[in-house]
Amino acid sequence: MANIVLRNLHFLVQKRLLATLPTPTSALCSSFTVEYLVQSCGLPLESAISTSKKLQIDKKQTHRIDSVLKFLKSNGFDDAQIAKLITKRPTILHYKVLNNLEPKFNFLIENGFVGQNLPELVLLNPVVLTRSLDSHIKPAVQFLKKLLSTNDMLAAAKRSSWLLNMDSVGTIQPNVALLQSEGVPLDVITKMILFQPRTVMQNVDRMAYAVRTIKDLGIDPTGPMFVRAVRVMISMKESTWKRKIEFFKSYGWSEDVVLSVFKRQPFCLACSEDKLGRVMDFFLNTVKLEPETMIANPLLLMHGFEKTVLPRYNVFKILVSKKLIKRDNKRLCWLITQSERRFLDNFVLKYLNEVPDLLEIYHSSKEETVEIP
Repeated sequence: MANIVLRNLHFLVQKRLLATLPTPTSALCSSFTVEYLVQSCGLPLESAISTSKKLQIDKKQTHRIDSVLKFLKSNGFDDAQIAKLITKRPTILHYKVLNNLEPKFNFLIENGFVGQNLPELVLLNPVVLTRSLDSHIKPAVQFLKKLLSTNDMLAAAKRSSWLLNMDSVGTIQPNVALLQSEGVPLDVITKMILFQPRTVMQNVDRMAYAVRTIKDLGIDPTGPMFVRAVRVMISMKESTWKRKIEFFKSYGWSEDVVLSVFKRQPFCLACSEDKLGRVMDFFLNTVKLEPETMIANPLLLMHGFEKTVLPRYNVFKILVSKKLIKRDNKRLCWLITQSERRFLDNFVLKYLNEVPDLLEIYHSSKEETVEIP
């Protein structure tokens, strides 16, 4: 029975390869690779055929490749994870266990990547296995452990698995040292590494420019807005920054006003000009808010136009039309900028007795753009 299955698989592989590869000879050379990937590695046939175009397996190599598969299984990889890893990084099958995989796995296990943490990390970031243990992986893990607890380090590595790929000595450490020298609290820096690590992965000169610019604006390095402002400044080119300033000036804001808004809500300038334009036009031309109200409430600019601003304004108009609330700008700003839970509690669920279909109206207007006259 087993021989019949093998013959059928061999015939199917040959047929598929003859149809997909340029010559019959190529198909014949690849057929063993495909069969091995299907039978020994657990790849679906189509994935095996695709992978065989990136990797060739000779019959003489199977003993060494079998040792790689055995090693992965001994370190917690199940069949599905092994198949996924091979699909993502076929060359893993040609890695040497003793000289490459084993030292790296042992180091990661010793530093907290135990149980399923190890397969999960490798599947998220197979490139880590191509990095030097001594010059990349060890320095990165050791530096992260100085700043983060083991659990936080694991969380950071899963959230941004490429952290272990980066040059921590040449990039991360100098940026962290710079932020500390400017008075940014260590707990703020650790949160940045945990949740927004790309900020400290920038070129050191770029970080220095951003820090200097933010300090010149008078933002306190010890306050929460400093790091947010640095993140925004680093995320854009100097030309983009100047263009954003000009964008707001086109609505009558002075540069000093724009910078004062940035100091209070840095992420306002991170929004795209398209989104900012739609929100500004809506509040100024449709809702008729005074420019001073927009300047005093920059959070209005940061909410999604179709998914938040329009649906909530729709609810606001209904409540005003039924005289359940007064139409005033302060209330509207509060309504737009609240969390979803507080908005539902204060402006939807609270009035269901008076407007039974209000929740349905709100949800339907979130699903499709509703133009408000």
